[in-house]
Amino acid sequence: MPLHDSDNDLSLDIDGTTTRFHFIWLRDHCHCLECYFDTTKQRLLNSATIDENIHPVLKSFDGKVLSIVWSQNDHRSEYLVEWLRLHAYNPPLVAADQKVKGEKEILAREFWTTAEMEKNMPTVDFNDITQSSDESDGEKAIKDWCLKIWKYGFTLIDNVPVTPEDTERLCEKLMYIRPTHYGGFWDFTSDLGKKDTAYTNFDISSHTDGTYWSDTPGLQLFHLLYHDGTGGTTSLVDAFQCAEKLRKCDPESYHLLTKIPVRAHSAGEEKVCIQPDIPQPVFKLDLDGQLIQVRWNQSDRSCMDIWDDPDDVPKFYKAIRQWYKIISSPENELFYQLKPGQCLIFDNWRCFHLRTEFTGKRRLCGAYINRDDFVSRLRLLNVGRESVLNSL
Repeated sequence: MPLHDSDNDLSLDIDGTTTRFHFIWLRDHCHCLECYFDTTKQRLLNSATIDENIHPVLKSFDGKVLSIVWSQNDHRSEYLVEWLRLHAYNPPLVAADQKVKGEKEILAREFWTTAEMEKNMPTVDFNDITQSSDESDGEKAIKDWCLKIWKYGFTLIDNVPVTPEDTERLCEKLMYIRPTHYGGFWDFTSDLGKKDTAYTNFDISSHTDGTYWSDTPGLQLFHLLYHDGTGGTTSLVDAFQCAEKLRKCDPESYHLLTKIPVRAHSAGEEKVCIQPDIPQPVFKLDLDGQLIQVRWNQSDRSCMDIWDDPDDVPKFYKAIRQWYKIISSPENELFYQLKPGQCLIFDNWRCFHLRTEFTGKRRLCGAYINRDDFVSRLRLLNVGRESVLNSL
């Protein structure tokens, strides 16, 4: 295959397309034993030591392997054409969302409304999950559980023993429990043991937890252990589905909620005042402009007294009125009564939850799980370690 170079880069014809690689970039991505420790998948080369004028002394490309001997220390590097195709950048030969083989199709999400979900709620079984392992089923039950959480934003878990110990064991089958100022695994009643409205019997409107943390919890699990009164109904809202509705019916409001930072705090505890390092907007987009997180909590919002453009103030309040109208519509609120023996776990970056006012004694337990830990487990189990590692 044709191989050409200029003063600081090299051009290759791959699959009929000419793509260019800078010499210094190629040298930096050498995966020989001297430059890369394959056991830990970590780099050994100090990139700052590469000669800025580095260039090939010898080079060859047989259509399968690019071989180079470099001007600095006569170092030898080899690059498989499959790796070059996957990581080409000028121009790219593989779209960003196709770099992990099969991921886009396997991890496709399904948005839902109340009518679509209320008679067919995603469910798994406690015993299947807790007995799942490499030896028993290749962790298939955990794999399917992860995929349902990702696909729909939540799942129910049936046949859970009504104890905090078994609930904690369920959480740990998925991933590590995240400790916060509320503790690690929590077990609480409405006694204001922590100074937060979750520890009351008040009505709590649709929200996500942890808007006051820089790293918002990824998943949240609830198990109602006991309730001898009335009320306390939970509602779930697919905020991604609602955001798409807002984007279509009111693009200006949608755009505003992607750029206006919303300050938040947790300050009920005497020795706690948590605020994110950088306030975030309601809608967080990835580098391709796709929605990846909704942060929404009216109770925890701080005073919004910093505006790049003060003329955005009335526009912001218009936007949240439009937004609230959508998320509080009956077609988008899925009401559900928590009950002993059945846990609820949901994606705190996607699904809102609320709780109606209640009477009587109510005991709840549960935990947070970090998003990065969950997504790692989701991808490795469902897409495969090899496909994920090939994209690195």
